[in-house]
Amino acid sequence: MEKQDKYVQLLKEARSLVEGESDMIANMANLAALVHETMGFWWTGFYIVRPGKDGVEQLVLGPFQGPIACTRIGLGRGVCGTAWQRGETVIVPDVEQFPGHIACSSQSRSEIVVPVWRNGKVMAVLDIDSRHLNTFNETDAIYLEQIVGLFH
Repeated sequence: MEKQDKYVQLLKEARSLVEGESDMIANMANLAALVHETMGFWWTGFYIVRPGKDGVEQLVLGPFQGPIACTRIGLGRGVCGTAWQRGETVIVPDVEQFPGHIACSSQSRSEIVVPVWRNGKVMAVLDIDSRHLNTFNETDAIYLEQIVGLFH
């Protein structure tokens, strides 16, 4: 099955999963599992914008599937912090070539991070890592943006 076909089915399943459920964490947990299992990615999860101890907002690890991960990421740091700061999807074909990449694991080779918007503000990001180079493209961005759009 081609990537786009998988995403079309995934989007249908995602809609039915979150329909009628208002709890953000529950929805993030189910969506992370659904995307991870359907697409076979190495790491799939959410980082949620939360105030840190000093009151400055950070991305804090939320529901995910895969090995252990970084717990907190600052604005503009790494791929996640950059997507949050820019408010746009960031696709990285080779994480070794991304300035300031945070290596939570040496096994991560490529990455996509999609901002989750609510009330005109980025409230989280969906972070997906692959053990292979050049895994992600515009097809991933288009469908993953629709999936995180279910949080509106």
